[in-house]
Amino acid sequence: MNIRSLIPSALIGAVASARSMTPMATIATARLAGRHTPGELFLLDRPLFKFGALAMGAGELVGDKMKTAPDRTVFLGLLARVMSAGIAGAALAPRGEERAGAALAVATAVPLAYATLAGRKQAMARIGQTRSGLIEDALIVAAGAAIVALATRQ
Repeated sequence: MNIRSLIPSALIGAVASARSMTPMATIATARLAGRHTPGELFLLDRPLFKFGALAMGAGELVGDKMKTAPDRTVFLGLLARVMSAGIAGAALAPRGEERAGAALAVATAVPLAYATLAGRKQAMARIGQTRSGLIEDALIVAAGAAIVALATRQ
């Protein structure tokens, strides 16, 4: 196994740490654009899951700005990150290395969720929940799109 080939999996795990649904939404978008992932992708090739991932990704971006939005480190938030990072990490890993890609993405997403939450709380104290969320959205969605674009092929 070449560790360099798993870099996209680790990076998409970092994306999942801040926005749990963005990894799957960016891969679903890439698949709709005719791009192919290196690893096997079972769920997101089904229309229900593909369009569901897009809807959940958009919903998360809106919901994050609500005052009642829970921290990303609550149980369900971490569970969503584990699932999304695992699916996306496997899809971006080389064929035959999907399990390693999933494990690396999850191992990146969970601890970084605490770090990105700490950073977001500092930003919220300075510039407020909505502005800090919009900035974080822009950074994370751009990072996710770039990672998926570089790791997939036509």
